[in-house]
Amino acid sequence: MKVLVKHLGVADYAKTYEAMQTFTKERNANTPDEIWVLEHPPVFTLGLAGDASNLHTPSNQIPMVQVDRGGEITYHGPGQLVVYLLLDLKRLGIFVKELVFRIEQAVIDTLLDFGVRAERKQGAPGIYVSEQDGAPGEWLGAKVAALGLKVSRSCSYHGLALNVATDLEAFGRIHPCGYEGLKTVDMQTLGIKDNIDIISQVLLKHLQKQLSLSELDNIR
Repeated sequence: MKVLVKHLGVADYAKTYEAMQTFTKERNANTPDEIWVLEHPPVFTLGLAGDASNLHTPSNQIPMVQVDRGGEITYHGPGQLVVYLLLDLKRLGIFVKELVFRIEQAVIDTLLDFGVRAERKQGAPGIYVSEQDGAPGEWLGAKVAALGLKVSRSCSYHGLALNVATDLEAFGRIHPCGYEGLKTVDMQTLGIKDNIDIISQVLLKHLQKQLSLSELDNIR
């Protein structure tokens, strides 16, 4: 069965969140899986395990939305590649932990394609910059991608956010994932000049491989 890949441009967070919930609630065993590729206007989102005090410097211009994904607080905004994975895990034959591992691997492989080494960290969801060949260690350990999922009736929604050319100052207003002092970086700061569309195509290729998806049908 084809997976529908919907390229949604810049989409309001609250409306997209509601649409994900509705899609998951109304889908059945014959509903094709979907992947939504988009960016959001500036917004902070707080997961189920979140502590609102981790937004230590609120902004009147950036709202905060409480959501039903796992994880803590994060920021979404223009220049960040967001990919929502609306998948029937029973049909794919994978469990949640395996899904998380495969998504993380797709992000790691994508970054490596652009010359950036990255890794997982035990107990800290997301993807982090690891030691680079011949590169200064300024961004060693900085978070470059976030991950948060919700599974309902064996179907996933929410997904991942990869910082491509993002407002890093906004991350300075929060303790990312609840960790005070955690550095956050984007691909542009790491020297990657490719645009977000090119990076999204590479990431989709790796997601297709990692999730063993037979065919992607892009809808723009």
